[in-house]
Amino acid sequence: MSFGTIHGVGLGSGDPDLMTMRAHRLLTEARHVAFFRKAGRTGQARKIIEGLMRDDVVEYPMEYPVTTEIALTDPEYNRRMSGFYAECAAHLLKLAKSSEDVVVLSEGDPFFYGSFMHIYERVRDHVPVQVVPAVTGMSAAWIATGEPITWGDDTLTVLMATLSERELTMRIKSTDALVVMKIGRNIDKVRAALKAAGKYDDAWLVEYASMPQQTVQKLSATQDRAAPYFSIIIVHGQGRRP
Repeated sequence: MSFGTIHGVGLGSGDPDLMTMRAHRLLTEARHVAFFRKAGRTGQARKIIEGLMRDDVVEYPMEYPVTTEIALTDPEYNRRMSGFYAECAAHLLKLAKSSEDVVVLSEGDPFFYGSFMHIYERVRDHVPVQVVPAVTGMSAAWIATGEPITWGDDTLTVLMATLSERELTMRIKSTDALVVMKIGRNIDKVRAALKAAGKYDDAWLVEYASMPQQTVQKLSATQDRAAPYFSIIIVHGQGRRP
């Protein structure tokens, strides 16, 4: 029996021009395209590819059953999300086992904190799966600041703002260069951790990196205001250079 392939396609940081040629080819040829989104929303991944798909494409929106309504530490969160990913994977497996290729969209890189990873783990042993890498949002963010993120022997640390303030502070203190993701409602906690680690004045806030509404400013200039979901904080390394 011949199976179709599930393609996890990284779309990059948000600008369609930063998509790889392979991703573009797969998208323009795909008959089945699946993508994640919040219930009732278009979804960022779907917005990025507007106008690129063929006219007879069959779309499969995968709507999260929960986002921030339940704490990540609540067992109910894991139960509902696990069921959701299992349901999505079952649908994609059914298509692949019917000899249909499927493109699953992924914002940024599919293997970098992406939802596609949860699908991948559930389908990889059953049908062919191919993953297309992409430019990450953090790459676009540090490029937007106009300064290199690392020099020489600098250590780069990538942190999720969902960590505790204590954990953030400890890890920020021990690194040379820093990327903090998943800012949103966690920004006050990150500000406090940066101040405690002595790196607040060196931090940059990049919102909507590589997208039309991109903004770049020192974090200290944001006057304690909130930040949107698509925000990344950058602290540049200052290591060895010739």
